[in-house]
Parts: sequence; C-alpha cells; structure tokens
Amino acid sequence: MRDALREVLDPEYPISLVDLGLIRGIEVEGRKAEIKLTYTCMGCPAMEMIQDDVKDRILEMDGIDEVDIEVVWETWSRKDITPLGKRQLREVGVV
Repeated sequence: MRDALREVLDPEYPISLVDLGLIRGIEVEGRKAEIKLTYTCMGCPAMEMIQDDVKDRILEMDGIDEVDIEVVWETWSRKDITPLGKRQLREVGVV
C-alpha cells in the first residue's frame, strides 16, 4: 500500500506524499484501509484535494472497498523527508 501511495504526489512539488513524510500510518482491516496523514502546515489549501487523491488511489487496489483518513497534527519537519524526496526536491530547486 505504501508503494501505491508513492504515486500520490504533492500538488505543489513533484514528490510523493510518502517521500515528503506526510503518511504517518497505514493499516488494513479486512477490506478497509486506514491512513494517518499529516500536513506541512495547518493552513494547507490543498488538504481536501490531497485526501481525495489518497482515497482514489487506495480504492484502485484489489481488496480495498473503504478508506478512512485520519488527519494527525504531528509536527512535520524536513527531517521527515526521505533521502529520495530530498534528492527530488533538490532537482527542482527546493531544499
């Protein structure tokens, strides 16, 4: 499931939510996926769009009929970005 979420890109930068460190948890119970998601700031204007993109991608997976997204306000920092994410951000002139 984490690989599927790597296909969901941040709307501002060409980097996945996983590599930005925004996916904070993934659990599957039966046919339901439970995703914990945070944002880089509380005022993110794309929150709803990001959640829709996550739901749409997960619902494409075999065996998943329901997606529950819990927004968790865990502190996010650059330390949460994966090495791949940092490299991708450098390639577009960020970081």
